[in-house]
Amino acid sequence: MNPRPILRAEGLAIFGVATAAYFLLGGPLWLFLLLALAPDLAMVGYLAGPASGSRLYNAAHTYVGPLVLGAAGVWWAAPLAVSVALVWTAHIGVDRAVGYGLKYPSGFGDTHLSGTNLAGSVDAPPVEAEPSD
Repeated sequence: MNPRPILRAEGLAIFGVATAAYFLLGGPLWLFLLLALAPDLAMVGYLAGPASGSRLYNAAHTYVGPLVLGAAGVWWAAPLAVSVALVWTAHIGVDRAVGYGLKYPSGFGDTHLSGTNLAGSVDAPPVEAEPSD
């Protein structure tokens, strides 16, 4: 079984839930649009090379950051922090849904969703075991 379609569907679901939560909490459209691509500013790390770029990009594209920010926003009753966390989460979700994954240090196009592994070769689909009689 290929897990990529599941990971993409999961990303779409996360995008939908985070976006709905943002607007249900009264987040303004202008802020959503302003922040929607902000995590992609982490691509500037690639100016220092693919290893540095992948580290910075991955740090901005994992759910840990928005989870911590959102929890802090709830804890300290800071609605702006919660709003930013939800937009950040939505961004990561839509990235996963369209196939942009976490980056390997071998190059920007080598991701956990691209089918390319660390060595730069394309992963072969898994061989299904023959049913035994």
